[in-house]
Amino acid sequence: MSAAPDSPQSQVIGIDLGGTAIKLGKFTQDGTCLGSLVVATPQPATPQAVVDVMVDAIAQIDPRNQCLAIGVGTPGPADFSGRIARVAINLHNWRDVPLADWLEAKTGRIAVLANDANCAGLGEAWLGAGRRFRHLILLTLGTGVGGAVILDGHLFVGHQGTAAELGLITLNLDGPPCNSGNYGSLEQYVSVQAIRRRTGLEPAQLCALAKAGDTEALTFWRQYGRELGAGLASLIYVLTPEAIIIGGGVSASAEFFFPSVHAEIECRVLPSSRTGLEILTAKLGNQAGMVGAARLAWDKIKNQD
Repeated sequence: MSAAPDSPQSQVIGIDLGGTAIKLGKFTQDGTCLGSLVVATPQPATPQAVVDVMVDAIAQIDPRNQCLAIGVGTPGPADFSGRIARVAINLHNWRDVPLADWLEAKTGRIAVLANDANCAGLGEAWLGAGRRFRHLILLTLGTGVGGAVILDGHLFVGHQGTAAELGLITLNLDGPPCNSGNYGSLEQYVSVQAIRRRTGLEPAQLCALAKAGDTEALTFWRQYGRELGAGLASLIYVLTPEAIIIGGGVSASAEFFFPSVHAEIECRVLPSSRTGLEILTAKLGNQAGMVGAARLAWDKIKNQD
């Protein structure tokens, strides 16, 4: 029998659904992780195959049915109500999948979904670099550029649940084409793919060269920081966050581009819009999505009270 929501023994499950792996964690209300599990994403990753694997993994991590709810981060947008995975990148035939309904029917627990970048933002806000703040932005610099917005401690998803595509804001009217249909989006300047296109190198290689004092690598990271800072300036004017958290693989080179990010923001943003602003690197790494999915589940329980 499950513990009551306000019991110190009550638990939820957070799930990070990825193209190659599914991460699950069991969390108490204060964020203590009581156990975790990683299973391979079935190939092909059809909706039914993925749900079957998830249900089996849920049974493994919670054999006594103690968990009250399940939160899931999906690699694509969910609907506003957190019920339907509208599209899932790198998963096969995912279009308007009623994932929350399926999980509830098969497990008997409350279920809720959100985009994986939104979950990462919730995770950092709950247990990571953003825990001191009520208003923050997360930007994940990876293959693409994902984002999350936390306003007054709550995830902001906007109309139809598709807000916070922060990497798709326009940086250059005549820049490279983006998969979104935009041109010159921030993603086309600061993602891993953009770095490869512009330098022929991986971010880790450029980081190593910069550590060794390579002039070209150091110059690249300074320019990278300027472009990222210009993009962040637009977001700061709209949202005036207390903190901006930078995650994703490229954040490993933050020491080389943060100084020019700060300088660009200082020259582009009025002091009144950036008072006390902190720019930080993410702390939770590849666990952020799982942690945030658990927080999503806790929020769902509280909102039902």
